[in-house]
Amino acid sequence: MNYVQGFVTPVPTANREKYLEQASNAVPVFRQFGVTRIVEGWGDDVPKGKLTDFQGAVQARDDETVVFSWMEYPDKATYEAANEKMKDDPRMKEMFSDMPFDGKRVIFGGFDTIVDESSPGPAGYADGYVVPVPSGNKKAYREMATKAAEVFKEYGATRVVEAWGDDVPDGKVTDFKRAVKARDDETVVFSFVEWPDKATRDAAWPRIMEDRRMQPDRDKMPFDGQRMFWGGFKPLLDEH
Repeated sequence: MNYVQGFVTPVPTANREKYLEQASNAVPVFRQFGVTRIVEGWGDDVPKGKLTDFQGAVQARDDETVVFSWMEYPDKATYEAANEKMKDDPRMKEMFSDMPFDGKRVIFGGFDTIVDESSPGPAGYADGYVVPVPSGNKKAYREMATKAAEVFKEYGATRVVEAWGDDVPDGKVTDFKRAVKARDDETVVFSFVEWPDKATRDAAWPRIMEDRRMQPDRDKMPFDGQRMFWGGFKPLLDEH
């Protein structure tokens, strides 16, 4: 399965076009490093949470929008080789010398895909999730996520991906582990559900929440749902 590099970025809302321009200019460079797909999702329906949320994950200010993005690689070896090449590539240094966002608050990491269920159709909207899962519950989480993916597809989703934390560094200001208040025995999961458009997604969610298959015994959940957070994102850029 693919290897996913996930990012959450706080971008001043006024810098939307500057961010898109920089991301678009980076596409041909990343392709040379083996990236097979790049998606940049602009925050659209990103709720505040009681314990955790996307805004808190990157300490977003009121004048900032959260961007949920990912790059896909064919495998971890390609990802690792790409990261080594990027360190010394002058194009990368030039590209990010004048960033339209605060790079110190970006969170990022490498994730090994454990579920990737697709259906035909374009992706015009995405729901993003960040989930703390006890490391010993990996099998149980994958089984639950695989069953849930079938339900999502039944209601119109075009793709469901669950990626298990593999190369998730600690940050000085922010990071994925802090974002979900992960304990030492937990792994962070980076997940997304793609939809053909927002209308399909909005119509599906009430039905999904009422579906008995999506109402498991909370005492047997393989993760702490109170520390999971999610949001809806409009793709600014989707390069295959």
